[in-house]
Amino acid sequence: MSSSLSPRMNPSLSLLRPYPFERLRALLADVTPDPQRKHINLSIGEPRHATPALLRDALIADLGGLASYPATRGTDALREAIADWLMRRYGLPSVDPHTQVLPVTGSREALYAFAQACIDPREDALVLVPNPGYQIYEGSAILAGAQLRYLPVTAQTGFRMRFDSIAPQDWSRVRLVYTCSPGNPTGQVMSLEDWKELFELADRHDFLIAADECYSEIFFDEARAPLGALEAAHRLGRDKFPRLVSFSSLSKRSNAPGLRSGFVAGDARVMQRFLAFRTYHGCAMSLPVQAASIAAWRDEAHVVENRRRYAAKFAYAHPHVTKVLSAEMPPAAFYLWAQTPGDDAEYAKSLYAAQNVLVLPGSYLGRTVDGFNPGAGYVRIALVAEEADIEDVCRRITAHARESLQSAAGISE
Repeated sequence: MSSSLSPRMNPSLSLLRPYPFERLRALLADVTPDPQRKHINLSIGEPRHATPALLRDALIADLGGLASYPATRGTDALREAIADWLMRRYGLPSVDPHTQVLPVTGSREALYAFAQACIDPREDALVLVPNPGYQIYEGSAILAGAQLRYLPVTAQTGFRMRFDSIAPQDWSRVRLVYTCSPGNPTGQVMSLEDWKELFELADRHDFLIAADECYSEIFFDEARAPLGALEAAHRLGRDKFPRLVSFSSLSKRSNAPGLRSGFVAGDARVMQRFLAFRTYHGCAMSLPVQAASIAAWRDEAHVVENRRRYAAKFAYAHPHVTKVLSAEMPPAAFYLWAQTPGDDAEYAKSLYAAQNVLVLPGSYLGRTVDGFNPGAGYVRIALVAEEADIEDVCRRITAHARESLQSAAGISE
């Protein structure tokens, strides 16, 4: 057989769209920014604050654990640390570390794997995802053999998923709903009423809920922590968390994206089956990473300090950016979702060319459905850089707006 033939692979791979950052690189390929200006990248949600020493110290102290195969379910000590944190953070009366908690190597891979574990490709299954939203939800559904239904998350919907937009006859096909609260890119937080509606729909139509909460610990008022999915279930009398699993991570909370450490927690029946899947999946967390994770989940001081820094950056950036770009102050997460004066991709390109600042076009996070992309006309600005750089960016965004107006006036004259 000729070696020139294409290899036989999963045809659904051809349905995957380029990742937003691949599209951004292509957009800027022919642009040379002003070399006199420091390059500041606010396009990606990658924390730039230093990883706390207590994590690094715990990791190094347990390097001997590299000599052992880790168990997929993780150590008792790690599951207990996560369960204790969940009870402290969300006021839960009980979380069973043996049946309701599973460590994962970052929430991203677990969010992807979850669809593979719960979707039957022989069915005409539907997966509901927010639009705009995290591309992993989409890719996981496609490769699990499901069809997607995109729920617009716009100013008109209060930046919330509108479940009443799903036709009654379609609910019988729904097998999985991905939620993201606090949301990416809007920072919006689901209310107790939102959760009540979704729980009732899940009970009625027997689907699972995957609650992505990787931004849950970045908020700006210590007295008003965002409502969590498990917390909402408890407040509504659903202490066994039926049909619900929550995904969280140390990446944003503890400035440790390279640690690849998170957890899934919720319905023990679902967790048992997901553990069976992961035993074959081969994603066990190494023992040194588990040791660092225990240290992180047991400590809140570094998280409070992390929030203080983000709150200070938002307190400075929001009033300055909104002098030239409309953007609501989000209740949580570390993004400003800002409206652009024209095409969002062209705005991102011109800002990079003139000011050497990278932001992400909102249309790259959204999907066009019936001719409408709810991310179009926005850019996502990740306030992850150091405070001095954020102040500099604000000056550059203002200068860019002023120069654009002057250029337009010159053309019109």
